[in-house]
Parts: sequence; C-alpha cells; structure tokens
Amino acid sequence: MKGFLKLLLSRVGMVSVGILIQILVICGSVFWFRDYAPVIKTVITVLSWLVVLYVLSLPENPAYKIAWIIPILGLPVFGLTIYLLFGGSRLSKRLRRKMGDIDKTLDDTMNQNETVMEVLRRDDPGAAVQARYLSNTVRCPVYQNTLTDYFDSGEAFFAQVFESLERAEKTIYLEYFIVEEGEIWNRILEILTRKAAAGVDVRLIYDDFGCIQRLPKDYERRMEQIGIRARAFNRFIPILNSRLNNRDHRKFLLIDGEEGFTGGVNLADEYANLGDHRFGRWKDAALRLRGDAVWSMTVMFLSMWSYVAKTQIEERKPDFALQPGAVGFVQPYLDTPLDDEAVGRIVFSNVITGARDYVWIMTPYLIIDEGMAETLTNAAKAGIDVRIITPGIPDKPYVYEMTRANYLPLLQGGVRIYEYSPGFVHSKVFLSDDKTAAVGTVNLDFRSLYLHFEDGVWLYRADCISSIRRDFDLSFPQCREITLEDASNVGVFRQLYRSVLRLLSPLM
Repeated sequence: MKGFLKLLLSRVGMVSVGILIQILVICGSVFWFRDYAPVIKTVITVLSWLVVLYVLSLPENPAYKIAWIIPILGLPVFGLTIYLLFGGSRLSKRLRRKMGDIDKTLDDTMNQNETVMEVLRRDDPGAAVQARYLSNTVRCPVYQNTLTDYFDSGEAFFAQVFESLERAEKTIYLEYFIVEEGEIWNRILEILTRKAAAGVDVRLIYDDFGCIQRLPKDYERRMEQIGIRARAFNRFIPILNSRLNNRDHRKFLLIDGEEGFTGGVNLADEYANLGDHRFGRWKDAALRLRGDAVWSMTVMFLSMWSYVAKTQIEERKPDFALQPGAVGFVQPYLDTPLDDEAVGRIVFSNVITGARDYVWIMTPYLIIDEGMAETLTNAAKAGIDVRIITPGIPDKPYVYEMTRANYLPLLQGGVRIYEYSPGFVHSKVFLSDDKTAAVGTVNLDFRSLYLHFEDGVWLYRADCISSIRRDFDLSFPQCREITLEDASNVGVFRQLYRSVLRLLSPLM
C-alpha cells in the first residue's frame, strides 16, 4: 500500500490520474447524453467521415493514415476522440511559429562550402547527391577536416566522455532524451559542477517525457543552483494533446565547439551495463567528431537552446585548426517534425539504394512501412548483401512483437535478420560497401522517423568506417540468424496479434 501511494503521488502517477480523469469525463459525457443517442450517432458518423477525408488529404505516410482511419470508423467515439487529442503527427501551427527561430538559425549560420562539395562530386557523384540533399533540404553542410572516432559500446563512449569533459575550457553543451541519476550521471555532474564553478558555460537540455521517471520536476532549478543552465524540452503536463507526440530524442555532448559526440547512448547507467542487467548486455554505439563538422552540431544545439531558453544565439563559428590525419567527408544532419521531410528515412533509403556490395544495419526496432520494406527487399533481390541486427532481449515486449512481425516479408525478399543473443541492441548504425555509413539517434520506427527531433551523421570514406565494419564483424557471430522457418512457425493467435500490431504500429 505504501508503494502504491508513493507511485500515485509521484509525478508519473499524478500525470496519469489527470489524463484518466479527462478520459472519464469524455466517456461520461457520452453516457450523460444517451437519451439523444440517434442524434449523437448521426453527428459522430458525419464528423468521423469528415475527419477521415481530412486524414486522407494530409501529406502523411499511407500506413499512418490507415492506422488512424480504422479506429475512427470502427470505434467512432473512442477513435475520433483519441485522434482529435493525439492525431497530429506534426507540431501545431502555434508551436511551429514559436519554434520558427530554429529554422531561421539554420538558414543564417550554416552555409555549404562549395569547394568541399565539388571535391566530393569528383570523388563520387552518387555520394555528392546525398550530401547535396542534406545541404539543400535541412541546411546541413558536408565537411572535410574532421576526425571521427566510433565507439561500439557505452563503456567505451563514457570512458572518452569523462576524459574529454576534464579538458573543457570554454563551453559544455548537453542535449539528451534521457538523463538519470546514478553512477554515470553523478560522475558527469561532478565534472560539470567543477567546470561551471571555474567559469565554463555549461548548458543542459533534457526531454521532459524521457526523464519523467528519472529526474524530479524541479531539476532545472537544482541545476541552476550549482551553476548549470538547464531546460526541459516540451514540459509534460497532464493534458491530452498532440504535443505528447513530439519529443527531443537527440543526443549531443559538445565541448568548446571543437569536439562533439552523438549516437544512441543516453546519460544513464544501463547504457554502460551498470545496474540490474534486465536487458542482458546493452549494446550501443556513439560517434565523436573533432574539427569543422562540430560547428553544425553546435548550431543544432544552440537553435534548440534559443527555443527552450527564449534567448538569441550569440555564438559565432570559430576558426578550426587543421586536423592531422582527417580523411573523408562528414555531414551531421537533423530531422525535425517542423517540416514534412522525413530526413532520417531518406538518408537510410539512399544508403540502401546506393549500395553495390552490401548494406548492414543495427537497429533496436524494426517497425517500418511498405516503402522501406520494399527498398530493403529490392536491394536484396538485386544481389546486395542486406543484413539487419535486432535485439535478442527486448526492452518493450509489445514493440519486440512488432519488430518480429516485420521479419517474414523481409526474409521472403532475401534480407538476412540476426538477433543479438547477449541482450539488447540500441545502436542506430547503417554501413555500406566499406565507404558509407550513418550513425545517430534515428531508429527504424515511425516515431523516430516522423515525430521526434533527431540527429545523425552521414559519413563517406571517413576514418571511422573501418571501426564500424569491425563492430559488425564482431557482432554477427554473437547473433542468432533468423530463418524463414523461424518466422513462419508462429501460432495462429500470435499471428493475429502481430497483424494487429503491424496495423497499429504507426500510432505507437
């Protein structure tokens, strides 16, 4: 009873109670007006069809439309209510206006060096097409003069982070979906506190939804008291609205404008395999950049900071020193729900279609639409070695079932699928032909591809490519390859369950 009261009085409990009350009020209103059932039924039917026509007119993914149309027409009162509250897959016009400075910042501060683009075009016209897409569409330039280091685990990532933070002299910027008090964060926070006291400008953005069970509500104030400027993105309040769809899933750690980290790793113990190990071994990946390309990551952070802190960007591009040994091309990019451009999905598709020998993928979730499935199977049918590594131990059972529900059509098309036997894979990595890669925060699921604020780095012949290849080479022997028989040998009820999950997967 004591544990239940503690949960009820926690932030999660109070938010849940607030949302439950709103749902009960809506259901109660329908019951209250039951005497007018014929009129209400007619009004709801007409309204449902109007909403369906509206959904069909939207520039959304077809699977997303179908997933909403079925509950709207099948369960009009429930489906219509939930759609009106949660159905927007993009930010509201009001919130878009408020966040308009983000786009303006990118326009004003990130410009493509055409000499770099021309060098890439001469080296590989196909790669230049990909780079030009990101440069033109989301104002994210491609760079040379950037060293890259790939980390194949959270443990390796944090070891470098602790060392790099100690060297910080001017600025430390952090933006993470999850920050959780524990051994990892406490050690980072100790360094941040010392650096802030020494005059280093330390700023932290964390997603409020991602941290709702991990940080106290007043964490911003606590950070301010120790000299760290902190802001929560999209403060989670107990009111049903479409803002719940949009989360800051990006992961940045930027030091002195010269060193930048991103990837799948959040700032919590489980990402370094500390704690109860309920997911077996947690496998993740991260990337460090040093040199010109860090400027793009810095602008991405500062543009979000200008929104959450309601301030103007005061920082200007530094003069980067030449990085000895830097090779290849590096292009940090972002993906936001501020536009109708599925940037992460297009980058992944271009990596797949540009492959000549192989494309290998690590992803925690495999919840894809027919278009992405077709892109993968078409490559496999053309003789490309297409392999996907997914978790062997899930973090969310129903999401795991959705992932497995996508196995059969991919396997039938020639794609090879491997489940990581030691535990959970959280890496988001694409690798093609030992020359092209994408590493970042974007999962192969609908939320990540269409609803969240995300980031990634596209790499061409960069010095970390060999390390990424080595990671795959070492990971495959630790996996169980899924056969066509494995995917087909499923009971009737589980097949039905997976079919329902596939149908509703765009909404989850």
